[in-house]
Amino acid sequence: MDNEKPLKRNVNIQPLSREHHFGLLFCWKIKTGLKHHVDPERMISYLKYFWENHLKSHFEEEEELLFNKAEHAIVDQGDEEHVQLEHYISILLNHQTDEAEDILLKMVTLLTAHIRYEERVLFPFLERHLTEQQLKEIGKQLEAEEEFVDEYSDEFWVIPRQ
Repeated sequence: MDNEKPLKRNVNIQPLSREHHFGLLFCWKIKTGLKHHVDPERMISYLKYFWENHLKSHFEEEEELLFNKAEHAIVDQGDEEHVQLEHYISILLNHQTDEAEDILLKMVTLLTAHIRYEERVLFPFLERHLTEQQLKEIGKQLEAEEEFVDEYSDEFWVIPRQ
């Protein structure tokens, strides 16, 4: 069992941390679909929905509000992981592979690790290096954003009991 203490996030960037829950849930859904050999097209359809309704704007918020506020290798890694994730998503959404299951697994594995990295390394770094005024301004901008609600109808991850 993991005995790590819960991370106390600065109130101004808590909305991004709350959004990470949706990202982790998305990854779980795809992994469950892969485990049960769900048709990859169903999972890619969900990826398209999730990307267009949540993940794309989440990445943009992080890049605009956080990543460009500090120059450091820690921030660069977060940015590079966004680029790699967008590459996987582009391949899948443009049907540029016969290995959709493999790319889906690579994508959700990276997304899970990326969210953990942001929560455990990147966000604490930024909280230490940004001024309170910068954090408050970020908080104001995030406050204006509408919270994501996952209303996708094809629950491919729900596997009927045998």
